Amino acid sequence: MNLKIAVVPGDGIGPDIVNQAIKVLDKVCELYGHSVSYETVLAGGAAIDKYGVSLPSETLETCKKSDAVLLGAVGGPKWDNVESSNRPEKALLGLRSGLGLFCNLRPAILYKQLKSACPLRSDIIGDGLDIMVVRELTGGIYFGKKGKSEDCNSAYDIMSYSKPEIERIARKAFEIAKKRNSKVTSVDKANVLETSRLWRATTEEVKKEYPECTLDHLYVDNASMQLVKNPHQFDVILTENMFGDILSDEASMITGSIGMLPSASLREDSFGMYEPIHGSAPDIAGLDIANPIATILSVSMMLRYTFNLSPEADAIEKAVYQALEDGYRTPDIYTDGMIKTGTIGMGDAIVERLK
Repeated sequence: MNLKIAVVPGDGIGPDIVNQAIKVLDKVCELYGHSVSYETVLAGGAAIDKYGVSLPSETLETCKKSDAVLLGAVGGPKWDNVESSNRPEKALLGLRSGLGLFCNLRPAILYKQLKSACPLRSDIIGDGLDIMVVRELTGGIYFGKKGKSEDCNSAYDIMSYSKPEIERIARKAFEIAKKRNSKVTSVDKANVLETSRLWRATTEEVKKEYPECTLDHLYVDNASMQLVKNPHQFDVILTENMFGDILSDEASMITGSIGMLPSASLREDSFGMYEPIHGSAPDIAGLDIANPIATILSVSMMLRYTFNLSPEADAIEKAVYQALEDGYRTPDIYTDGMIKTGTIGMGDAIVERLK
C-alpha cells in the first residue's frame, strides 16, 4: 500500500514531535512492505509568519488531496495579539470544517507503568483505564452564530444542532462501542438546553439500530464528577462539541500526562486528521524534552482508522508499551529509577522495539 500523508508540523514543539512520529511510521512501512510519501504544509502561527494567514488555501488543498493528515500543534503567545479571525487556532477549525471532519476520537488510556503519575487514588484507578471519548466536531456553539453589541457591552454565541448531525456522530459512537465493551454514555445538559433534548431523543432513536449496545445518559456536570469519582463506569463517551472539548481534557489528565494521548478527527469515509491533544508548548520547543508518544500513537490511529492496517497499528502500540515497560521516560512522566530520555531518544526507543 502507498500512504500519501499531508504533514502540518505547526508551531512550538510541533516539528519536534512530528519528526519522531514520521520516523516511527517510516519504520513500520519498511517492516510491513508499504511505501509512504509526505507533503509538508504550513498552518497556524508558522503560516501567519510566512503568508499572513493561519490557514493558506494551498494547505487546505494539499490536505484534501492526501489520504490522511498528520498535525503537530498550533498556537503560542507570539500570536496572542493577532486579530481573532486569524488566530492560529482558527486553522484547526478551518481544517476540520474544510475537510468535513465531524467525528473526534480521543482515547484516554492509563498504562499500568504510569499509574503513579495518575492524580487519582490507586483504589479508584485499579489496573488502569481505557476510555474513548467520541466528540462531535463541526457543530454546536463553536460553529454557531456569534457576535457582540456595538458598544461591546454584550456578546452572544449560539449553540445549534440538527438531527442528521446528531445521528451520524451517534452511529460512529455505537460502531466503536461494538468493537469494545458495547456501552455508550451520552453526555448532555437536557435539563437546561433545547439542543441537548434533541441530542438525547436522537441518540435514543439511533440506539434502536444497535440492540447489542447499552446506552445511558448523564448531564455534563455529573459526568465531569463521575470521571474522577468512578472512571471505570465509562467505555465510550458520546457528546457534543464543547462538552467533548472539556471532558476529553479532563479524561486526559487522569491518565497521568497530556503528552501521552492521541486523537483522530474523521469524516464519513476513511479520511482523517491525526494529532496529539496537547498544545504547542513553545517554551520547550527545540529542547529535546517534549513527549512524542501522543503523536506516535496518533500515527497508530491513522493506520487503524484510515488505512485499515490493524497489525501495523498494533505493532506501534506494542512498541510504545515495551519502551515504557523497559523504563524509558520523557521528563513529563519521569519518576526515580527510570531512564530519563528526550524527544529523540523516546522516538528511537520505540523504533527499536517495532516488530
